[in-house]
Amino acid sequence: MSDELTIGGKTFKSRLILGTGRYRTMEEMVAAVEASGTEMITVAIRRLDLDDPTTKTLLDFIDWSKYQILPNTAGCATVEEAMFVARLGREVGQTDFVKLEVIPDPNYLFPDGAATLEAARLLVEDGFKVLPYIHADPTLAKNLEDAGCVAVMPLGSAIGSGQGIHTAEEIKIIIEQANVPVVVDAGLAVPSDASEALEMGADAVLVNTAIAQAQDPALMGTAFKQGVAAGRNAYLAGRIGVRREAIASSPTTGVPQPVPAKS
Repeated sequence: MSDELTIGGKTFKSRLILGTGRYRTMEEMVAAVEASGTEMITVAIRRLDLDDPTTKTLLDFIDWSKYQILPNTAGCATVEEAMFVARLGREVGQTDFVKLEVIPDPNYLFPDGAATLEAARLLVEDGFKVLPYIHADPTLAKNLEDAGCVAVMPLGSAIGSGQGIHTAEEIKIIIEQANVPVVVDAGLAVPSDASEALEMGADAVLVNTAIAQAQDPALMGTAFKQGVAAGRNAYLAGRIGVRREAIASSPTTGVPQPVPAKS
C-alpha cells in the first residue's frame, strides 16, 4: 500500500526532513543525509558564502537531483529580512519552496507569530510554497493554512535543545484541525521523539542537531529513519485506547478449571 507524503504538490516517500547545520564536516553531513533516506533538505541561505564563486558551500556537496532543497530564512529577525532571504533562496536553489523563520529573539530562538503570518501572506502572494516554523499554536497554524501555506511546522521544544516534545497536546490539536501536512520541528533528540510525533499523527518531522551533533551522525540518521517508520506504522495500525483498569490478555471464561481435591 502506498503511503506517500505530499507537500506543495510534490510527493515524498520519506517523512524525515533533514537540516544541514552544525555538522562537524561536510563528509559527515553527506553520510547522514544518505543514511537517513530523506528526500528533503533544508539549507540556511543566509549562512552561505555566496560572494566568492570559487568557495565551496554545502550546496556543492549534495547531489540535488536526489533531493528537494528547502531554503530557509534562518537568521532573519523581521518580515523584510525574511522576504529578501526567501527570494535569494529561490534564485540560489531554483525552487519556490521555502521554510519560513522569523526569529527576533537571539536567546531562546522562539519564532514571532505575527511577523511569520505577515511574511507568509506576502510570500504566498509572490508564488512561494511556504512551510512556516511556529510555536505549537493551533490558532496561528489555522491562520497560516488559510493564508495558503502548504504545511505548518510547530516546534516540539526549543531549537537544538534536545528536550523532546513538550507541546504534545497543542500539536494534537493542530493535527486534528489541519488540512495541510503538519511537520514537527525543533527539539527532537532521539528517534523515539520522532516516533512519538508520527504516532500522534504528524505527517513528518524535521531533525538537525540531534543527528549533526551525534557521535556518529550517519548511524543516528539511520536510527531516525527507523523511528519515523515505526511511528508512522503505529499510527496507521491504530493504537489501543487508554484505560484505568487492567484487562487480562488471556480468556477468563470457558477455560479448564481445577478438579476439586478428594477429601
